[in-house]
Amino acid sequence: MPFGPKSPLKALLLSAFLSTTALAASAQTVLRLDEVAVGELDPAKASDYADSILMFNAYDTLVLPAQGEPGHVPHLATEWTADGNVYTFTLRDDVKFHSGNPLTAEDVVFSIDRMKALGQGLSFLFEIVESAEAVDPRTVRVTLTEPYAPFIASLVRLPVVDKATVMANLGEGEGEMGDWGQGYLSANDAGSGAYIVQSHNPQEETVFAKNSDYFLGVPEAAPDEVRLRYGLEAATVRALLAQSEHDITSQWLPPEVLKSMSNDGAHFLQESGTGAFYIKMNTQKPPLDDVNCRLALASAFDYATAIAITQITPEVAGGVPSTGAIPVGMLGSKPRENGALARDMDAAREHLAQCQYNPADYTIELSWVAEVPVEERFALLMQQNFSELGFNTEIVRVPWVLFTEQVVSPETTPHISQIFANAVTGDPDTLLYPMYHSSVAGTWQSPEYLNDPEVDRLLDAGRTAATQEEREAAYLELNDRLMALAPTIYGFDRNSVFGASPRVHVSALEDPSKAFALDTMGFTFRLMEMTE
Repeated sequence: MPFGPKSPLKALLLSAFLSTTALAASAQTVLRLDEVAVGELDPAKASDYADSILMFNAYDTLVLPAQGEPGHVPHLATEWTADGNVYTFTLRDDVKFHSGNPLTAEDVVFSIDRMKALGQGLSFLFEIVESAEAVDPRTVRVTLTEPYAPFIASLVRLPVVDKATVMANLGEGEGEMGDWGQGYLSANDAGSGAYIVQSHNPQEETVFAKNSDYFLGVPEAAPDEVRLRYGLEAATVRALLAQSEHDITSQWLPPEVLKSMSNDGAHFLQESGTGAFYIKMNTQKPPLDDVNCRLALASAFDYATAIAITQITPEVAGGVPSTGAIPVGMLGSKPRENGALARDMDAAREHLAQCQYNPADYTIELSWVAEVPVEERFALLMQQNFSELGFNTEIVRVPWVLFTEQVVSPETTPHISQIFANAVTGDPDTLLYPMYHSSVAGTWQSPEYLNDPEVDRLLDAGRTAATQEEREAAYLELNDRLMALAPTIYGFDRNSVFGASPRVHVSALEDPSKAFALDTMGFTFRLMEMTE
């Protein structure tokens, strides 16, 4: 049959081609990933890893950490100046919130006021803000009560909310502002970010869609839709990834599960440099209220085996040797070539001999977070190590929500807690101050309940020193002081490892030259590429 311009066969083939083309054009790429913790959508309450992923994608901040290098770059602010304790920011004029409302200085002021009023999440970063005012629609002036060296770094944790949207959705509460929109923002976003929250179930899943009006644009290769799931079991994640129904795992999977995923074709994403694995000791509960007892346990801990527990392949592990209280590479840390922490049973026995307590008279609770199964292995390691000193131990599995409730009082806080923590702004102030300053005891970061005037002084010096050299000197001294007090066993510097399907590539988590010096920034969805 002839194949001419009016051929029925040609028309049929053309119709099929156009239908296929239209289907391909309309196909939506979907990124699916998971995290263990319940996701907190309200940006003024965000503090942990899952919260941060939500925040950095639905909201924008005045500055961002530079990619592939230290420092910070303009984002919502085009520039800023500092005159003593007064900072002045100039805003972009092309930013719109998801509501369509334009960004103004009033939104920035409102976001600061709201963060301080709620006093949750990472609000402690802004306690030193005396006032914030809108000079004009594009200029914000912030005055601090005292010098605060890492203030610009802290601004990466100030998500700017749409004031008009929040004001239209105030719930019941005390005062003129009621609940400050907490009810609304627990289920909806009021941001300007590259992704818009479509639905949010903090127990199951948050669904995002690409923001086509984002002021920086969102690359075509970035996912059109993102599904962040919560609390999936390791076996479920592995099965979903193998069936091409999942794309990025959490960092909390057991090493052998990640290794098996690699054998099935997954590749690894890695993030390191701003955090560590910390074994927290309750300094208010006998026998750990005796520094010599704590030093004995710290000396008896098998650091090399702890890292071996995290080994995934010969080249990749979830931990690298620690040199002290501050992760290597951060201001005030000790270089790894000078020697890493190692087990020393002779020193352990010497410290124990100076302890006022008989270890046989106490049973030490070794808690581990139920959603992080690798912590059970560390608990078993500690049980073995500490028994060599004569201590009785009890391993206790604690769900994360219960753990955060227990640590509000030293009486209910376990003897030993395990956490993975990082500097939430990339600056050591936000790693160490929430852990060790006496004013912030009783959170998941500070179950030690340490109360030491010298530690407080050095933490304050790190915040207020006029030069970077003075800050480094304060943190070096702080490092030594913490090692002498031993409120914590510094297990290893963290290297978070995520399994990823071949269909997703994340340059910030695959190429060290493009990495951020801030955890979770690598999970900026607009910087990811989907291959199908």
